[in-house]
Amino acid sequence: MTIRQHLKFWIIATVVFLAILVLLREILLPFVLGMAVAYFLDPVADKLEEKGMGRTSATSLIVGIFLLITILAVVLLIPALADQLIGLVKRLPGYFQAAYDLIVPLLSRVVDIPGLDNGGDFRKVLSEQATSAFKNLGSITTNILDQGLAFVNLLSLLVITPVVAFYLLRDWDLIVERVDGWLPRKQQQTIRTLVKQIDDVLAGFVRGQSTVCLILAIYYGVALLVVGLEFGLVIGILTGLISFIPFVGAIIGFIASVGVALFQFWPDFIQIGIVGGIFVVGQMLEGYVLTPKLVGGKVGLHPVWVMFGLLAGGALFGFVGVLVAVPVAAVIGVLSRFALTQYMDSPIYGDANDFEKLSKD
Repeated sequence: MTIRQHLKFWIIATVVFLAILVLLREILLPFVLGMAVAYFLDPVADKLEEKGMGRTSATSLIVGIFLLITILAVVLLIPALADQLIGLVKRLPGYFQAAYDLIVPLLSRVVDIPGLDNGGDFRKVLSEQATSAFKNLGSITTNILDQGLAFVNLLSLLVITPVVAFYLLRDWDLIVERVDGWLPRKQQQTIRTLVKQIDDVLAGFVRGQSTVCLILAIYYGVALLVVGLEFGLVIGILTGLISFIPFVGAIIGFIASVGVALFQFWPDFIQIGIVGGIFVVGQMLEGYVLTPKLVGGKVGLHPVWVMFGLLAGGALFGFVGVLVAVPVAAVIGVLSRFALTQYMDSPIYGDANDFEKLSKD
């Protein structure tokens, strides 16, 4: 086959593969989660194998413990989180009103805006924006529930995901060996190098950053709950879970928690300061301890690229797209850097000496 025929084949294969994913996106969630669990826990299975345990026994133990922890988390946390989230949504109009009553008198002393004192137009705009935000939140929630957490899908998650995770984790090394045997002989070493780089990125970001997010979610949730902040558990856990985007999770959590603390504890500045201090400690813990130890410096995923990947994945494949967005972004990032390196080493790019010779001629 010529290079053009190879290129045509891979383009057609990619298009067919993407078309199949689009057609089957409604049933992909438990399989994607099973693959993610298997990839996440593969190092644990390898260590148990090194200690003399059989692969099947190690897989059964790991998946069993993981499933038990997941079920306990769902049973114990979901009701509390749902209750706090509903309460927070109900209180939001009151927070908007309190913020309006606090900010408008201060703003009117600095800026003379017609209609600001009586608050008619301003309150109307604020109300419309809040209503629009609630509608968007409801649409997003409904979309997620429709695509990922409906009853049938939830049942499939509890049944199919552990089964997929078990078989993939048990046969992980065999699958890798089999796929490695399919690689073209001439490009085998190059492909292995690229796969190693992709695995380093995924291991650093998916495994490392997921662990960081889990630790931060527990820390923020427990700390805010201990200081008595209303809705502290849901704010803390959500803050930790979105901390894979540097600073975004902490900023959102800080604004939300300090905003609630202002209305709950005012004028107790010490209590408000303690809430703010929780996030300062959390950022120090993340920046100087967790991220260097668990993630390292070889991830190479820019926060903007991560955000774009999440939005694009969600728009194309819904909840499943959000789950696979970061791994796909990592793969594209590694391949893009490889392509750029190949270009800069090629005669097309050239070097400074070639440019000087051409200029003299």
